[in-house]
Amino acid sequence: MNSPVELGGGVRVAVGTPSDDATFTVTEDDVDDRRAVTVTSVPDTLAELEERCRRWPQAAAVCDDVLRAFDPGGSTFAGVITESLAYSTLQSGSEFARWLAERGPARVPDISDPVVAERHDGRLTIRFNRPQRHNAFSTDARAALLEALEVARLDPSVDEVVLAGNGPSFCSGGDLAEFGTFTDPAGAHLARTRHSPALVLDEITARLGRGCRAELHGQVQGSGLEMAAFCGWVSCDADAVLGLPELTLGLIPGAGGTVSVTRRIGRWRTAYLVLSGRPIDAGTALRWGLVDAVG
Repeated sequence: MNSPVELGGGVRVAVGTPSDDATFTVTEDDVDDRRAVTVTSVPDTLAELEERCRRWPQAAAVCDDVLRAFDPGGSTFAGVITESLAYSTLQSGSEFARWLAERGPARVPDISDPVVAERHDGRLTIRFNRPQRHNAFSTDARAALLEALEVARLDPSVDEVVLAGNGPSFCSGGDLAEFGTFTDPAGAHLARTRHSPALVLDEITARLGRGCRAELHGQVQGSGLEMAAFCGWVSCDADAVLGLPELTLGLIPGAGGTVSVTRRIGRWRTAYLVLSGRPIDAGTALRWGLVDAVG
């Protein structure tokens, strides 16, 4: 194996033979090892990764730290708390501030009924309902989602929960127009962790197993993917595009993805999704175990 390539901030990418110690391994060979990612060109991938880590060194370093700190067999609560504290740290940093300045002023659109729920006997179907924004996840959507999930959490007669999305996409991630509206990172941390869909979904899945499922299609990005990965069964349309794009904001996943995605595909491929920013298709997601069925 070649010596790992140092990309700064503790990010070390191995080439060829998969390595436990590296952030992840890239190879042009077709391998099933979850420590490795098959790419078309190793030199091109390394150059792209080096450029991204140079532009967002703090977020890249914190991503690597958080993923290494998480024990997939350990507490979901501890993982979500660690992720949120790191996320709040980055919200106070220069890289997120730069992204906000580049984005400029933005206004959060007022869209009624951001989440809709329907009950049929023991099945509760919950749908993201901001189709004109590809179901971008907002504060009001989080509150509505939590309200719907509470029904399943508290009512033992609910024996099936389906998480889906109306319109062209399941969920395109956090609504970028809303980013930066919370100026107090400590308060934002408390809001994320005291009102966390991730923790409730994890609790429901612990009770229902495959009876708590997500149905993905279209854009499945950021927080949308992170929440879906907590479900006991994830199905995916063949046209779906999945990714974790938060690095370009100077951030890391903040909706529990360092826990849910890592449990499904390992910290190495999770780090690749974040640091490369490259989306994957449904077939790759199925091979990696990020989804359970495609069709």
